Amino acid sequence: MSISLAEIEQQARKLPAPDRARLAETMLQSLQDSPASEIEAAWQREIRDRVAAYDRGESGTYPAEDVFAEAKHIVK
Repeated sequence: MSISLAEIEQQARKLPAPDRARLAETMLQSLQDSPASEIEAAWQREIRDRVAAYDRGESGTYPAEDVFAEAKHIVK
């Protein structure tokens, strides 16, 4: 026998607030176990690697004015 979404919602609303919060977190996490979360994880690794390279002095920076000027030049 399957339970309907409406029945699940009704039962979930009866839970104490901490349990509803935990259920919500669990449901959100299940949505993040998707290709999008893999992309997000890859970006997080990239950010971590770039920051580490900067901290080690292996990566330089550019003034924001230069970046924006170059972007405007490319867009034209």
